[in-house]
Amino acid sequence: MKLLVLLSRFPYPLDKGDKLRAFYQLRELAQRHTICLLALTDEDVPAASYAQVAPFCAGGVHVHRLRRAGMARGLATALACALPLQIGYFQDPAAQRLLTRLLHTFRPDHVYCQLIRMAEYLRPHYQQLPCTLDYMDVFSAGVARRAARSPRWQRPVFQLEAQRLRRYEALVFEWFHAHTIISDQDRQLINHPQRQQIRVVLNGIDTTHFQPTKAPKEYELLFCGNMAYPPNIDAAVFLAEEILPLVRRQHPHARLLIAGTTPTARVLALATEGVTVSGWLPDIRTAYAGARVFVAPMRTGTGLQNKLLEAMAMRLPCVTTTLANAALRGTPTEQILIGDTAVALAAHIIQLLSYPEAAATLAEQGLQFVRTHYNWSAATIRLEDIMRTHAIADAVTSPADSPEPAP
Repeated sequence: MKLLVLLSRFPYPLDKGDKLRAFYQLRELAQRHTICLLALTDEDVPAASYAQVAPFCAGGVHVHRLRRAGMARGLATALACALPLQIGYFQDPAAQRLLTRLLHTFRPDHVYCQLIRMAEYLRPHYQQLPCTLDYMDVFSAGVARRAARSPRWQRPVFQLEAQRLRRYEALVFEWFHAHTIISDQDRQLINHPQRQQIRVVLNGIDTTHFQPTKAPKEYELLFCGNMAYPPNIDAAVFLAEEILPLVRRQHPHARLLIAGTTPTARVLALATEGVTVSGWLPDIRTAYAGARVFVAPMRTGTGLQNKLLEAMAMRLPCVTTTLANAALRGTPTEQILIGDTAVALAAHIIQLLSYPEAAATLAEQGLQFVRTHYNWSAATIRLEDIMRTHAIADAVTSPADSPEPAP
């Protein structure tokens, strides 16, 4: 098939969950299909990043740079039209024109759209060609949880955005022939009567890249991720300020590493004698290899936490919350330890630090769990089957049969 893929971010480097999912899906799909990529970006794409993605896109790589003035207009339009701000931020008429030209020149058999951020671009075309929407996770639920933990003066803004996102998630369902999502947990949160038609397509883990490594253990605890992402900020603060002090009552010298790109001022302020905030690392595997326990105390956000897959693949014992494990579906006490309060999470960490053999057993079982259940090849074959069912040759007439619009 000829696949046109629409992304709201350029899929490299792999510093955000949507980029990671897109990169590995492109890598797998490119083995059997011709891909044309249209990716938006609000920052310059280095040549080295471009070089990582271009080999997967025999049909071409098209990058559209979002500018501040255009983003401001998009946000204003979203406010005026009662659309979510998430949607307005990524809308640009020039990108819409570029998509229209690609539909007529590349002539795709199917369009794969990642995230509802890009769905608006397909509104003029959805009756002309088959499209799949990857919800990935449920933005409305994440924003609603963020509203509950925000300062009182911010809550009305987040609550309104959550309401608009919830309506929009249901609206865009009608524009697509097929729909995917990472977890059943998130599928149940889509406010549409036919949400059971959404197919679960898991993430995977590259176990040739993330694999057990022997290295000196510099830190007892590790948390990592995009440190400008509000759910990660909340988790980092919770871990450093509430959980770590309880752990240090039993293990006074326990040290925490918070690693990941673009740490905000709130995260940087967590740095103390016992807490290191590294910022971006050239190879995140060094952080995993240098820690004894991985902790993901997620209290907001939705979807599968790729950081847990990576840690488990590197044979690290992991501690997380019920919220994060709902998508992961690890077996508590066998493959992962679960707690929802600072006291419960600290108790699990103390147990792992106090009993290395038990920690090693948990880590090994976690490793086998991700190797068995989180495979990029198997997951992408499922996606491929969904798209092939709705290929243009079997379904509708190509929009390329229409006259070419003026550029």
